[in-house]
Amino acid sequence: MPLPQRHDLHRTRAGFTLLEVLVALAIVAIALLSALRAAGMATHSMHDLRGRLLAGWVADNRLAEHRARGAWLPLGEQSGQADQGGLAFTWREDVVATPNPAFRRVDIFVQEAASPGRSLAHVTGFVSQPPASSP
Repeated sequence: MPLPQRHDLHRTRAGFTLLEVLVALAIVAIALLSALRAAGMATHSMHDLRGRLLAGWVADNRLAEHRARGAWLPLGEQSGQADQGGLAFTWREDVVATPNPAFRRVDIFVQEAASPGRSLAHVTGFVSQPPASSP
């Protein structure tokens, strides 16, 4: 069997050229950056979802508190602050009359105290006039 020529030895070697390695590294870097961005967006979405959930609880708690007290709410706007899950929220209630004089509509808007102007939750409910007490 004849020995291969010197120029034939270079052709039979297996491996990657420097250019192929650089292209592969560039593709991997782009894929990793995309994965990192997606993970960052997911983290931000989870924080936003948590804030909306807690703000909804603040609004539900305000409405439940009115119903539990059984007091007749005055017409107009009220506002205040509440803490839920370690976050501070501000709430605003709009109490308006309804066609039935025995009911009042309550719209509750909740936003995070750290970022005012962006409503995280809005709950609408109704409260009824307490029955008149008899002598």
